[in-house]
Amino acid sequence: MSTNTINAQLCSKMFLAGAKSLEAKKDWINELNVFPVPDGDTGTNMTMTAMSAVNEINNLEDDAPMSAVAKAMSSGSLRGARGNSGVILSQILRGFCKVVRDHDEVNTEIICSAFQKAVETAYRAVMKPKEGTILTVARAFSEKASELFENDPTITMEMLLCGSVNYAREILMKTPEMLPVLKEAGVVDSGGAGLIQILQGAFDVYCGKEIDLSETVEITNPEQKPATRFAYRLGLRVVSRTAVDDKTRTNLSAYLDMIGDNISMKEDGNTLTIAVNTDDPGRVITYVLPIGPIYDVCVENLHGEEEAMMEGAELSEDPGPKKDVGFVTVSVGAGLKKIFEDLGADVIISGGQTMNPSTEDVLNAIHKVNADTVFVFPNNKNIILAASQAKELCEDKNVIVVPTRSIPQGITAMISYVPENTPEENEQLMNEEIAGVHTAELTYAVRDTHIEDKEIHQGDIMGVGDHGILAVGKEIEQTALDSIAEMMDDDSELIVIYYGADTNADDAKALADKVRQKYPDCEVELNEGGQPIYYYIISVE
Repeated sequence: MSTNTINAQLCSKMFLAGAKSLEAKKDWINELNVFPVPDGDTGTNMTMTAMSAVNEINNLEDDAPMSAVAKAMSSGSLRGARGNSGVILSQILRGFCKVVRDHDEVNTEIICSAFQKAVETAYRAVMKPKEGTILTVARAFSEKASELFENDPTITMEMLLCGSVNYAREILMKTPEMLPVLKEAGVVDSGGAGLIQILQGAFDVYCGKEIDLSETVEITNPEQKPATRFAYRLGLRVVSRTAVDDKTRTNLSAYLDMIGDNISMKEDGNTLTIAVNTDDPGRVITYVLPIGPIYDVCVENLHGEEEAMMEGAELSEDPGPKKDVGFVTVSVGAGLKKIFEDLGADVIISGGQTMNPSTEDVLNAIHKVNADTVFVFPNNKNIILAASQAKELCEDKNVIVVPTRSIPQGITAMISYVPENTPEENEQLMNEEIAGVHTAELTYAVRDTHIEDKEIHQGDIMGVGDHGILAVGKEIEQTALDSIAEMMDDDSELIVIYYGADTNADDAKALADKVRQKYPDCEVELNEGGQPIYYYIISVE
């Protein structure tokens, strides 16, 4: 490369190439998930975070200055951040942009300062940083860049970037030695792998490699407006873990035909683009979720009014009368949605482990609540950081994020609310109450692996607990019973079972009866959850 600096146009191209490189490898990164559950979505979350920034950059003029490019990169990724890996990536970009935005061109010294700021910002965003993660890989890149520059201030940009990327990749390969759970599963850290893809893609463009930076085609409107008796036209894309098999395709077609008309299904590799007229877009989204992550949801009111459906967020148009306190919660499944509504939730964001809502999804939900103080219940450990980031971006409300890691914890937190208490008193009470809630989620394994001294084969049933896998078996009911046994202690008083969309009500009742027989001193509740992917969500308190 003839130049030894990076201007705004080159910086933009480098980031776009990095995002494209990440997108190309997202399925492989998803497969690096330690737990073999059907929702390992690090690659998807990081890609959607990066693509949110890509959309902002693509809206800029070709001659936009560095300050505008940096703002688009930072703001786009912050608002589009999904999952812990996506939020950390957005913080890395935020720190980087804080430095480069003040310069028309960036030299090697400024690049080193920018990456130092990126790492500092990302580490501050995580309450308990762990080594062997994306943070470690980011720090390795920054430290190597600084070392190379200090040893030779005249080093070329190409040599500095090359040495830093290669060193960061070496550290990525060592992450299994830093986190035993990675070593046992035989994988490197997925977030770190995603960051390497971005850095490599950016470096390739700097070195002059030609990369197709054309945008991925996205659904902006449902395909057609044929005459129909249904109220809505729904369009979406779903990315399956593997190619959609004939059985899944046939069942989906039959289901869509049952609840809608004017159906269109197009396949491109693992991506399935769907359009359908229906009276209940939410039912379609819930049915499709087990196939894979959903993107580009668009709903048109066929009676003439355009409606934006942001990743399935169910937001009331009428904010209702002003009140002191309101509640935002994340959930998926008709039964669980009804439970949260009955408990007083103002806005329910459709999402969870399979479809993590973005920071902007949470922020928009907060703005919909006509209250001075808004409690947010993420109900998933992979959504807590995005919710916390939304809190930082909200300037006109007192936002309290209660770090609920599961649906049962979210339900317990809402039940614990005392209207007479101050928001701070309720926050403390909710945190105390959710600490006593233990959760197991019953699902199936998507691949063979060995983890936590358990041999797991594809198709096995797993009970995934708060901190690891509780039980593995061949039968759903027995694995559920084994998982409950692992959660029980002398203080256990209440067992609550929420059965999913793929679980027969009679089977759920039979399980509840066996639990009552085995634990006669405990109260046992059975509820229809309607959640996809997970046969049961079970809590013990």
